[in-house]
Amino acid sequence: MRLLFLAVLRRHTGNAVTAQRVRDHLEAAGHVCILKDAFDFESPSEISNFIKAENLEAAVALHLYRGGRLLQGNGIPFGIIFGGTDLNEDVNQGDKNKVMGKVLEEARFAVAFTESMKETAQRQWLKYRKPDRSHWLSYARFMAQPHAKDKIYVQSQGIATVPNTAFNWNTFLQHSEINQSADNLHVFLLICGLRQVKDPLYLVDAFSEWHQEEPNIYMVIVGPEVDPVFTREVKAKVKRTPGVRLIREMAQEDLHAVMKNCFALVNSSVSEGMSAAILEAMDLEVPVLARNIPGNSAVVKHEVTGLLFSDPQVIKNLPAMQKTWVQSLGWEDPLEKGMAAHFSILAWRIPWTEEPGGLQSMGLQRVRHD
Repeated sequence: MRLLFLAVLRRHTGNAVTAQRVRDHLEAAGHVCILKDAFDFESPSEISNFIKAENLEAAVALHLYRGGRLLQGNGIPFGIIFGGTDLNEDVNQGDKNKVMGKVLEEARFAVAFTESMKETAQRQWLKYRKPDRSHWLSYARFMAQPHAKDKIYVQSQGIATVPNTAFNWNTFLQHSEINQSADNLHVFLLICGLRQVKDPLYLVDAFSEWHQEEPNIYMVIVGPEVDPVFTREVKAKVKRTPGVRLIREMAQEDLHAVMKNCFALVNSSVSEGMSAAILEAMDLEVPVLARNIPGNSAVVKHEVTGLLFSDPQVIKNLPAMQKTWVQSLGWEDPLEKGMAAHFSILAWRIPWTEEPGGLQSMGLQRVRHD
């Protein structure tokens, strides 16, 4: 089957990585999958022309609004993969909400990464409504639509980490202007594109205060400059804040190597679908500290597979929480680098090898038979 896959493909972002991985899985399942950036098209008519030119039979979009709205009315069956901001942010904007509702109604299937994402979509758009029997076309369209429980599938993301074995941690620290011995260093890593929804400045002051008390504590932010205006704000803040560093995006293999060497991964987003960075950290058995939002709490079970926080002050209280951690989780001293070896409790590995079959069974087969 020849498939169009629409997604926002900003380099080194979670959506781009997810889209490329899903594309690879679909192709491994025997399909031809043409991955295109949704921002390359301005209207459904442009998509329609592309579909005809490439003789495409079906389509998938990652993000209900950014990708999904372009697939409406193009005459081929399509499915949607919820992204995160579509359900957590765009849903609160009236015009976008209406557009996404229509897209979801037309879609053959939808994929949510978590049960909470599915529930959010159902609350918003797939409430039960009675068919209009007075008009045969309206009634026919209603009867052709799958029920909500049948349309939305929950399929967790799959993760495969590939750290660069030749990566030099000490060189990275030097380039980051961290002039301390790696043996006594605790780097808390935040991976995100520089945009407000990721809220990278949320923990900056808390980590800086901790760094001034314990100079071996650092916060390192790594990610692409997505929002130019906000990027300038982040750069200015980091420049005047001791103990915090800002690094531009890196190749995925190098980023995994950095993650493997850091003390813990931090996530401070105000909105997440399912954070690939958190899953990658878990796969690498790296401790996770995540902001307590629905997308994160669906993945991180507090004090079981990581720590959830709702206040930046929790960062400054981490040393004081040491006794609680040891008693409740059986961890060794969390301020020892060797902690990572005792963090196997975080190695909750999502069976990524099941994803191709899972996505195929829920979506492509539906396209064939509907």
